[in-house]
Amino acid sequence: MNAEQTTESKVHLSVENIGGIDELSTSFEPGVTLLAGRNATNRTSLLRSIMAAHGSDDVALKGDAEEGYVELTFGDESYTRTFERQGNSVVTDGEPVLNDTELADLFAFLLESNDARRAVANEDDLRDLIMRPVDVESINEEINSLQQRKREISNELSTLSNLSEKLPTLERRRTKLQDQIRDKETELAEKEREVEEYDATISEQQEAESELESKLGDLRDKRRETDDVDRRLQTEKQSLAALKSEEEELQGDAEELPDVAGGQVSEIESEINRLRTRQQEVQSTINELQSVIQFNEEMLSGTSSDVVEALRGSEPSESGGSVTDQLLADEQVVCWTCGSEVDQDDIESTIDRLRSLREEKLDESRSFKEELSALQDEKSTYAQQQRERDRIERRLSDIESERETRKERIEELRARRSDLESEIDSLEQTVDELESEEHGELLDLHREANQIEYDLERLRSDLEDVEDEIASIEAKLDERDALEATREEIDEELKELRTRIERLESQAVEEFNTRMGEVLDALEYDNLERIWIERTEQRVREGRKKVTKSLFELHVIRKNEEGVSYEDAVSHLSESEREVTGLVFALAGYLIHDVYETVPFMVLDSLEAIDADRISRLVDYFADYADYLVVALLEEDAQTVDSSYPRYSPA
Repeated sequence: MNAEQTTESKVHLSVENIGGIDELSTSFEPGVTLLAGRNATNRTSLLRSIMAAHGSDDVALKGDAEEGYVELTFGDESYTRTFERQGNSVVTDGEPVLNDTELADLFAFLLESNDARRAVANEDDLRDLIMRPVDVESINEEINSLQQRKREISNELSTLSNLSEKLPTLERRRTKLQDQIRDKETELAEKEREVEEYDATISEQQEAESELESKLGDLRDKRRETDDVDRRLQTEKQSLAALKSEEEELQGDAEELPDVAGGQVSEIESEINRLRTRQQEVQSTINELQSVIQFNEEMLSGTSSDVVEALRGSEPSESGGSVTDQLLADEQVVCWTCGSEVDQDDIESTIDRLRSLREEKLDESRSFKEELSALQDEKSTYAQQQRERDRIERRLSDIESERETRKERIEELRARRSDLESEIDSLEQTVDELESEEHGELLDLHREANQIEYDLERLRSDLEDVEDEIASIEAKLDERDALEATREEIDEELKELRTRIERLESQAVEEFNTRMGEVLDALEYDNLERIWIERTEQRVREGRKKVTKSLFELHVIRKNEEGVSYEDAVSHLSESEREVTGLVFALAGYLIHDVYETVPFMVLDSLEAIDADRISRLVDYFADYADYLVVALLEEDAQTVDSSYPRYSPA
């Protein structure tokens, strides 16, 4: 949803059978809402219900329920998720607030297991986490497409540049032909005048003149046809040379392409399938662990008291307080697998081991995702190279076919020219015989006039060809400005795409460093002067190739008793300092990815490692960034927070 859709009014939440909650209905005012209470009072279940309404899958159906739902209402708009147990799995349905919750899960839903919070504590790759929502593969594909279009435009502009250089020569050729045509027209007019004067005195020569005129006309036609054949021959030879040049260029392009063996692609596809299968297996294990952990947490917190009483073999207590209170009092609980009394610490220890295993599996799943991404990039590169090779081979085949066709045309034209030369020789012999008769002077005049007409027609034909070529070049040159403008636009798009990732990384570093400085000033840790991220680059291996990759190095600066600053190891951060740093890192991601534009809620949980006074200041700081900030706190920690914030206890 768009942030503008959230109004400055209450948001209503209804929950049934989610986590440890049987049934709940509450409202949230814009700003900060505190969930205050002891442990095992369903505060985290309420936060997960809010997350579930947004579309997050980090939620569990109540262990003893077959179905449940959450509904979040903004004014007239309601968003609902339903959950139904089917065998060993839970099927979800409904219309959540978000279609994709990746950004929210990373940077707005800040529970204890949140990846951004854990990244600092575990010294994970901060850069990869902050860039996880960015579709790098799509950006690279768009860059490749724009580069190809730019190459095509550059080739067109290069051709236009050559044409532009040819234009002055053609214009000079046109002027020269126009001058020659005027001279020939004058010469022809003079010759026709001489013929008319001769005809006025010798009318009896008409019969001989007519025969000669006919032969000269035939001779002119044959010469014109010969000239046309010559031009067609020249055109075919030029086309043949152009095909040869294109063929050599394509062969050169093909040689530059690396050989892609079918086995390589098959091997990559096999590895992708293997990794996907393994990832699905790991994800299945994660889901099972999540359900087991959730169930055990509910049982330990006492949210399924009827089950505990049944295991104890007695009816639910009406006077002795809650079952949870009774169990906590003697620190013994009923094992819900065998029904015996066991130490609560033993069960909590087992749950902690399950949590650790789940985190290991989550890390393993992320590792598989990274390997899959690298292999898919490599496969995409191979596929693109193969498509280019196939295109070149198809064009080379077309060139070969076209070349054979043009060779056949050239042979046909040469044969036709040879026939025309024989016909012209015969006609010239006939004309010579006619010229040798008694009316030779008149015949000479006609022959000369005929030759001038032939020359004039040829000059006019040449002028027409030159003018057509000039017009064609000028029309193409008119496209040059548009092509140059398009190329400049592509350059800008390429620049934006190439720097998009770098800009996001720089923005993330700047946001973290700024916010971290402000938070440390507000929280006033004794000897902690500064925590900041430095953006560096190094060569690393991704799949089967080495690439230059950005890294975020976290630095911790302390000040000793003498006031001297020194750099400390990240591993030396206290638990409180690590938690604060992780939360600020998540806030940096929240801001650079504009999460607030689509996610109205931010939730905070498990802040016990931070002392109460600092929790109060931290909540005040985070309050400025989310429309609705819901924070789960222990009762004693909530006492120090601004009393004007609404408080709610889901228990």
